[in-house]
Amino acid sequence: MIDRTRRGALRHPGVELRWYAELRALPLRVALFQARARLLAHRQDDRFSLTSVTRPADLRTLLSLARGRTHVVELGTATGWTSISLALSDPARRVTSFDPVSRPEPTRYLQLVGPEVRARIELVTARGSDGPRDDRPVDLLYIDSSHERQPTIDEVNAWRPVLAPGAAIVFDDYGHSDYPGVREAVHELGVDGRLVGTLFVAAGR
Repeated sequence: MIDRTRRGALRHPGVELRWYAELRALPLRVALFQARARLLAHRQDDRFSLTSVTRPADLRTLLSLARGRTHVVELGTATGWTSISLALSDPARRVTSFDPVSRPEPTRYLQLVGPEVRARIELVTARGSDGPRDDRPVDLLYIDSSHERQPTIDEVNAWRPVLAPGAAIVFDDYGHSDYPGVREAVHELGVDGRLVGTLFVAAGR
């Protein structure tokens, strides 16, 4: 049964106008994809995507942090919008995204981009703490997975051996009151960094 109250809130004109207005800060190709993806999500009543994807302002920050980095690993694929946006923003970038749950949504939204973009995105059904499948250097590790303390620590330790010199680790939702495990993990790991919006950015080495 559809929660009509919740769906109505998601389609509130003010909410939609603000969301689309924020797209103007994104690179054009990314903004167009995000707009098309949101329209498709509404048509499909895909409330998981509508409520879980990275907001445009935070996505802008992430894309800025990823500038010049050609291999990005994302832990926590969800519906795939962030992976696709990362690939769209740099034609030289490859994105590898891990998630323990295989969901249908990423395949749906990958159809909104061309084959040259899809070819640079690898979706892996596995826990981020399982670590890399090969020794390719990683320029940016983006952690948006369980948001729990120990799994986050395990993920960082699993990926550290392949982090390239100058690599960055980006933790999503640092300081969010619903996810204290992220802050706890960062403190226990003892990494130095800075808060940029909702993201904590630390040096990989």
